Amino acid sequence: MNQIGVPELILVFWFVLMGLLASVIPFWQISKKAGYSPVLGLLSAIPLVNIVFYYFLAFADWPALTEPQQTKRDGPP
Repeated sequence: MNQIGVPELILVFWFVLMGLLASVIPFWQISKKAGYSPVLGLLSAIPLVNIVFYYFLAFADWPALTEPQQTKRDGPP
């Protein structure tokens, strides 16, 4: 009695995986738009490191905002 079987383990694994994806995918996009490597979004899946990552994104200078923006031209000047 009170033993966890295979169906329960699959269910727990599924919920953990969905929770990780719900955390990693947005931070993947935020890192990319901020001008950092999108792989940094994987840091949001690591406990305690994710909190440091949130503070880093909040207070760091984003390279995407400091690089000069290229202007698109419709035709020759």
